[in-house]
Amino acid sequence: MPKAGIIYNDVKPIAKRVAIEIKDKLTAFGWEVFLTVGVGGMLGYSNPNSPVCHTPIDGLTPPGFDSEMKFAVVLGGDGTVLAASRLVAPCGIPLLGVNTGHMGFLTEAYLNQLPQAIEKLVAGDYEIEERTMLAVKVFRQDNLLWEALCLNEMTLHREPLTSMCHFEIAIGRHCPIDIAADGIIISTPTGSTAYSLSAGGPVIIPGVPVLQLVPICPHSLASRALVFPNNEPVNIYPVNTPRLVMVVDGNAGCYVLPDDRVYLERSHYPAKFVRLQPHEFFRILREKLGWGLPHIAKPTSVELP
Repeated sequence: MPKAGIIYNDVKPIAKRVAIEIKDKLTAFGWEVFLTVGVGGMLGYSNPNSPVCHTPIDGLTPPGFDSEMKFAVVLGGDGTVLAASRLVAPCGIPLLGVNTGHMGFLTEAYLNQLPQAIEKLVAGDYEIEERTMLAVKVFRQDNLLWEALCLNEMTLHREPLTSMCHFEIAIGRHCPIDIAADGIIISTPTGSTAYSLSAGGPVIIPGVPVLQLVPICPHSLASRALVFPNNEPVNIYPVNTPRLVMVVDGNAGCYVLPDDRVYLERSHYPAKFVRLQPHEFFRILREKLGWGLPHIAKPTSVELP
């Protein structure tokens, strides 16, 4: 009996209702279906009384989800897709994102397209696209303190955000660099259209084997976004007191003390996404972010007297 999963945002009533409908439909087709909520991939924020909320990367997979599962349908917005990617990436389960949220940049289909999407899933009529993920780890005196998978970006900054921070950053074998800024972002190509874009970083087409470092409001005109190969590990040494806060994909993080070390590397677990049609990244940029739209109103020629 083939296996499928459903991951939904239980805060949205429509997502919960549709999840049950999909389960009933797939069960009628002879599939074994497992349901879970996306909150399991939310790793939790730190607070002064509990600075570390640590769950191992391989410890988030929900019951019933394993490498034998053909696919999992994700019902929610981009936040649910980000959480779902952490849940199932270690098992290699492809995700079909169905937008019940706002932007839905990471989703593949809308609710009104769901019947046709389910037919294609059952028939195996789809492709699988892989996206780079980061393994983010915090070490204290060489002891692993915290870790998480990251699909979009890792952000490191002071609380509050509008305070200058100083970082020493070593990328691969290259000599360390010093950056003074409100914070820094290490982003994947998938995350290049998220926070790093708002901070002035470039858009990177998925599949390009790079990462990028983006300073947030840097103090120097020379500190700008840097793109580098994704096989280069990154070590970050904060030099601020008393602490910084690190946030991964906008929904998980921990405090980082001056003697801690933040380590990032390309994860050997890629995120896998179901594509029901050939993935056209420029079309998504145009539809979601308005990139490359033609000028509707153009200046008319005016004869001067």
